[in-house]
Amino acid sequence: MDGLSTILERRSCRVYQDKPVSEDVIHNLLKAGMYAPSAMNSQPWEFVVMQDAEKKEAVSQIVSYWSMLKKAPVAILVMANINGYRAKPDEFFVQDCASSTTCILLAAQAQELGAVYLGLYPHEDRMKKVREIYNIPEHIMPFSIVSLGYPESTSNPHTTFHTHKVHKDEY
Repeated sequence: MDGLSTILERRSCRVYQDKPVSEDVIHNLLKAGMYAPSAMNSQPWEFVVMQDAEKKEAVSQIVSYWSMLKKAPVAILVMANINGYRAKPDEFFVQDCASSTTCILLAAQAQELGAVYLGLYPHEDRMKKVREIYNIPEHIMPFSIVSLGYPESTSNPHTTFHTHKVHKDEY
């Protein structure tokens, strides 16, 4: 799959086949997440590979529409380590982790996986519960979760290019 097709054909997927995701594929997803751009090349991201069924079940109960985690063979928790962050900690780690999450989503699409982005940051209650479940230290900011698996069915690509949202040289 070429890069533009990967972007244009990616859709959120919440229903997965009962099929494991190989360690090689997980490694490729993590690698994609680590290749994201970051402010001052700070690379604040750290990851938890979520495979334990009981822990995924506990996380799925934090927000009602996260129920797909129960059946997802794997998920990736994207976090920011703000210790030693080169940019100001309150400035760009959000963009850095959003870029990392997006790279994971695109890598999943390129490897024929279905995925969906679950937001944690800036919801302190969600972050606290995930921090407790995964024993995450205070200087690590839980940012997002990417739920992953082989899709149960395929979805049609988006067709949402809106010319009225494009402006040239001024608004």
